[in-house]
Amino acid sequence: MNRKPIFDAVRKMLGRSFTDAEIKALDKAIDLSGSALTATTAPEPVAAAGSTPAPAPSPIAPVAAASGWALGSGGAKLIKKWEGCEKRRADGGFDAYPDPGSADGKPWTIGWGSTGADVKKGVTWTQKQCDARFDQDMLSYVAAVAKFLGSAATTQNQFDALVSFHYNTGAIASSQLGKLHKQGKFAAAQQEFGKWIYNNHKPMNGLKSRRADEAKLYGTA
Repeated sequence: MNRKPIFDAVRKMLGRSFTDAEIKALDKAIDLSGSALTATTAPEPVAAAGSTPAPAPSPIAPVAAASGWALGSGGAKLIKKWEGCEKRRADGGFDAYPDPGSADGKPWTIGWGSTGADVKKGVTWTQKQCDARFDQDMLSYVAAVAKFLGSAATTQNQFDALVSFHYNTGAIASSQLGKLHKQGKFAAAQQEFGKWIYNNHKPMNGLKSRRADEAKLYGTA
């Protein structure tokens, strides 16, 4: 039996991607039903016609089962709003593109803001690849933010805003924003979002607007 239709159906009902703990629990439930199956996660990448074949996404850092955290719908919506799914081709594929705000064009990006060693000039992904990579990327960023926060008091909206911030900056652990949040100084932490608006030492209007959205979500009960 192919597990993929089961995972796809449950993912659709939840309206979000799975946590690592949920994947394991669903796998176990299927196994207990008496079916000897092989687990299926994200679909295998298929290169668009005439494009450079894209390698499979890198392994994901699992979300600690004890954390209980997953990216909420508000966070996913905010991230996708600001990342977009850019550089769509006439054939429906998506080309990798250089960072428009950096001097050297790095990092190369594709789909919903995905970067990595496999994302470079000439690479094209399908919509399905872009969506699958986003789901996988979110698992690792959720894990990183959850690990950093530990037992610090955090609402779902605060968590989603911090995941968006970390996905864009990679600075959850080094930033004053993250440190203030862990100290419970939420008003001060919320003010820190507005300081992260620079790319290559230049203020960017897009980053100003994104940080404003993140700060708003962070402060929403």
